[in-house]
Amino acid sequence: MTTTDTPRALMVWGGWDGHEPQQTTERFAALLRERGFDVTVTDNLDVYTDADLLARQSVIVQCVTMSTITKEQVAGLLDAVRGGVGFAGWHGGAGDSFRNTPDYQYMVGGQWVAHPGNIIDYTVQITADHAITRGLTDFAMHSEQYYLHTDPSNQVLATTTFSGEHDAWIAGTVMPVAWTRMYGAGRVAYCALGHVNPDFEVMEARELTLRGLLWAAGQLD
Repeated sequence: MTTTDTPRALMVWGGWDGHEPQQTTERFAALLRERGFDVTVTDNLDVYTDADLLARQSVIVQCVTMSTITKEQVAGLLDAVRGGVGFAGWHGGAGDSFRNTPDYQYMVGGQWVAHPGNIIDYTVQITADHAITRGLTDFAMHSEQYYLHTDPSNQVLATTTFSGEHDAWIAGTVMPVAWTRMYGAGRVAYCALGHVNPDFEVMEARELTLRGLLWAAGQLD
């Protein structure tokens, strides 16, 4: 990770347009710039093969749903994170990227598999006292409620409980919504919220995500 006084964020967007990757990335790019970050935004995954550029970053922020990634690109990304560069993202842009690349999923700590009922009302429960969650309380969302396969080593910060209204067999299932983890020396933060840009008008959803970016960058403890 860069040792300069100015924190740096490399933000990479792309993949399925339905998740509004450019709009959501631009939203958080502006918020990071307000906090003094030097932000670089790109829609080209080849940036992951530039080891010198990656090494100068405090955090890599990705919003690329589905799509594919080459062996060289994912190797560069994972090497950077293992070496101490943070990684963070939200919803499908980080939790449903590169479905045929399990090494990437191992780094993130989870993978989307379903959103029963599609756009529904549900509640997010804050479950941990952490710099990312401090001062936040449980809140309501009207969006996709992500069902994920998750890594048991994640530090879970927030959860949601499935009612079973749409898929009866998962009634009562408690699902992580936000977590942190380490990947080598790199901090990783993920938040499952943010299906479309207006979802981040919910203050708590925006704060959970933004604080995850800051924590992964080493700017929040």
